[in-house]
Amino acid sequence: MDGSPAPSPLTAWSLSAYGSLRLPLALLELPLFVLLPALYGQTLGLPLAVLGAVLFAARLLDAVTDPLIGTVLDRTRQRVSPATWILIASPLMFLGFAALLNPPSLSTTGLAAWLAIASVLTYLGWSAVTITHQAWGAALASDDPARVRVTGWREAFGLAGVLMSALLLDPARVDALLGLFAVALLVALVMIRRAPRPMIVTGSQPMPQTSWFGQVSAPLVADPAFRRLLAIFMLNGTATAIPATLVLFYVADVLQAPGQAPFFLLLYFIAGALGMPVWVAAGTRLGLARAWLFGMLAAMAAFIWAFALGAGDTAAFAVICVLSGLALGADLALPAALLARHISQIGGAGLKEGAYFGLWSLATKLNLAIAAGAGLSALQGLGYTPGGNGPTLALSLAYAALPCLLKLVSGLLLLTTTGMSLRSSRMEKSL
Repeated sequence: MDGSPAPSPLTAWSLSAYGSLRLPLALLELPLFVLLPALYGQTLGLPLAVLGAVLFAARLLDAVTDPLIGTVLDRTRQRVSPATWILIASPLMFLGFAALLNPPSLSTTGLAAWLAIASVLTYLGWSAVTITHQAWGAALASDDPARVRVTGWREAFGLAGVLMSALLLDPARVDALLGLFAVALLVALVMIRRAPRPMIVTGSQPMPQTSWFGQVSAPLVADPAFRRLLAIFMLNGTATAIPATLVLFYVADVLQAPGQAPFFLLLYFIAGALGMPVWVAAGTRLGLARAWLFGMLAAMAAFIWAFALGAGDTAAFAVICVLSGLALGADLALPAALLARHISQIGGAGLKEGAYFGLWSLATKLNLAIAAGAGLSALQGLGYTPGGNGPTLALSLAYAALPCLLKLVSGLLLLTTTGMSLRSSRMEKSL
């Protein structure tokens, strides 16, 4: 490990103790993007234009602060442990989320201000905990099999959290959602004390004395291999985010079965959880990049058929949800493991995880923004009108064909970047 101290042994118990924090973090994700618009727009009557502007501004601030959060982690890692940062940020996250779900009776202006402040608090706390947790995981493993085990266990807990939150995406169930989040977070904070400790590289000067901007931008400016990996990650992530953005439109107007959308989402995420061990094993046996490529191919093979469906084809779409969900684990477990390996290979293990995962988190959030912009703009340009009785070819193209095309391009980039042969059993070259 480039001369770095060996991390703690990884047992099923220690991986559970580490990964458990991902469950409450995932409990927030669907509510923040799906429940808040319904709660504030429909239930509380905040004008949609105001609601959209506030959420956009809060999410933009959240995204741009991620690299700064990562840099703070790196600069303070010898004085403040990851567990301490998580304990500091978790109350901020909880208080912000509780305020979001329980706003007082206010005027339109007051309600918009409440939403803005509570959103910023929630996003800052959530981002700080998430980036710290990911950087911690990257410093736990010294080889690829261990890296993919760490990410696989973490994202399995994440899928469990998504499934739980999917059952509570109703403004009438906000108290139950908040109670479940509080319990899950408390349990995770207790368990994280038993998690394996990340390595810390000792030395009088662990990080170069560069400017804040220089340290934040260094992975992008000085690391072309990271830029290539990040480009593949973003292209593939956009391909995954577009269907997530358009699925409610697709189920309502193509399948004409709007009431079954929650069922399809549950099928997808349950299949994702069941398929996770397969991709952890594949990452170990085939190599991280090769397994990720096979995951992309599997997702395309399963999902392209959604383009051909029409009204009433719910059984066929359920099968597509299961098959594409089984491929989901590749996107969850393997890219982060690839990044962890890259950090180790450049001598940054125990030193630079925060900076890299801060930019990684920023890219994840940009994927959602790009998906919304690209997907909705493509639909509008092709003449689709939500809820209309006109042709739905444009929606099928944007929902199924466009994501498969993007995945194909990202797969080709991954193939050419790593220089691997699909018929070779050798480990792929490092990114």
